[in-house]
Amino acid sequence: MAPIDVYGMPLSAPCRIVTMTAECLGVEYNFKMLDLMAGENMKPEFLAINPMHNIPTMVDGEFVMNESRAIAAYLVNKYGKDDKLYPKDAEVRARVDQRLYFDMGVFYKAFGECVYPVMFGGDKPGQDKYDKVKENLGWLDGFVKDGKFSAGNDDMTIGDLALLATYSTLRAADLPEIDLAEYKNVEAWYERCCKLVPNYEKANGEGATAFGGFFKSKASA
Repeated sequence: MAPIDVYGMPLSAPCRIVTMTAECLGVEYNFKMLDLMAGENMKPEFLAINPMHNIPTMVDGEFVMNESRAIAAYLVNKYGKDDKLYPKDAEVRARVDQRLYFDMGVFYKAFGECVYPVMFGGDKPGQDKYDKVKENLGWLDGFVKDGKFSAGNDDMTIGDLALLATYSTLRAADLPEIDLAEYKNVEAWYERCCKLVPNYEKANGEGATAFGGFFKSKASA
């Protein structure tokens, strides 16, 4: 099997959902750096691959897909030796899907509203933005209580990988307005997940740390 190509940036949490999924499946991949801040996603050669010009974008032979969570599901469906990462049981899969949508539309969105204005010259977020993240963390803390993974099951899924990409980035940003120590279930879940992802630092840790460093440099400017 030829390696897949993943176009993206390590700073991007959604890109790291894809690389972590590939690592968990043992799927070889070429990570092709695409610097959005330099406008590389608008170059004709990339637009020919993905006219929507967003990342991550995956190329698997003739098949091209964008949107990180769709890519993660595709990789498990095509290359998974079993269904643990994306269970076929209807109720469990529904919970995994809910966690994926929660991460995209609620958790990652709320986190972004706290960091992106700071990183790109906007106004400092109000307390309501930080309170929203805290509310989200409270829900996540409930998802992973009693030593469970986010779908209430005993195995890590792509729902966990999506949430892990966001949470590790939030953790690296080290927002002074949010005390992560209050969310003990989340911290324990985070530690478990980090140990279960092969080549974790390459697939996620280094990118999260780089994001945190970039954010802090802008926050202190």
